[in-house]
Amino acid sequence: QVQLVESGGGLVQAGGSLRLSCAASGRTFSSYNMGWFRQAPGKEREFVAAIGWTAYTTNYAPFVKGRFTISRDNAKNTVYLQMNSLTREDTAIYYCAADRSTILRTTDYEYDYWGQGTQVTVSS
Repeated sequence: QVQLVESGGGLVQAGGSLRLSCAASGRTFSSYNMGWFRQAPGKEREFVAAIGWTAYTTNYAPFVKGRFTISRDNAKNTVYLQMNSLTREDTAIYYCAADRSTILRTTDYEYDYWGQGTQVTVSS
């Protein structure tokens, strides 16, 4: 079992940056693919980015458009989401998730473990 705890959210002005972190418990973190999802008020949860357990493969949602970067440090059991050039449309609760499959997934129901989320609010 993996427990996930997100941090790094907050209030930022449009055009600014934030780095989210997701700390995982358990000795098997390095065997999980990791993903970031987000849910804005009144909207369904959507895929943001994913990274393979080796960190050699990544996948991003089209709306990221080169603004976000997902990375991981298996020695620290942590996955990161660097977010630059933020806009008001990026306001949401951001969740990290762990998946034991061998391919990078973009659908939330396929992930096995979830964190509690961290709020990101972008002001104009």
